Amino acid sequence: MDNRDDKAEQWKELLEKIRDIKFAMLTTENEGGFLHSRPMATLEASESGAFWFFTGKSSLKVREIDHDGRVNLSYISGDRDTYVSVAGEARVVQDAAKAKALWNPFMKAWFPQGLDDPDLILLRVDVDEAEYWDVTSKKMTTLIRFAKNLVGAGDREEPPGHGKIRPDGDFEIDSRR
Repeated sequence: MDNRDDKAEQWKELLEKIRDIKFAMLTTENEGGFLHSRPMATLEASESGAFWFFTGKSSLKVREIDHDGRVNLSYISGDRDTYVSVAGEARVVQDAAKAKALWNPFMKAWFPQGLDDPDLILLRVDVDEAEYWDVTSKKMTTLIRFAKNLVGAGDREEPPGHGKIRPDGDFEIDSRR
């Protein structure tokens, strides 16, 4: 398998980790430099490295993204002990066909006029880097390692099941999972 195939497989593995997590915490930076997070329903996480959301054109997050498009998405599945952090560049997209493809009735809670809502717009986050911690399979080993780190008895290292993924760069996947 060449490096490109390996990256594609690892990206698919990351997407599998968040497949059942419906909401991400989207973090933006406001003009004053403060971080602001809010939950967002993930509509699609594609194998091309794009995450899609609906938002309101008039929302604070759109103004914050206009100011600085660098964002972070956090996904947590406590029952599976899986944590994912996605850093990327966000932009607002007007694409009626894409909006129609991603629409579901659940979205009417935020956009009562549906696809005809004048405030409805797409938010696309293109991933620069993703990092995950998946400690389910090695929970006890991880707890022991963290305990050693706390008292200074162990080497500082990431827990098993940790990895970083850069879609256009190198992967740093921990093979000890």
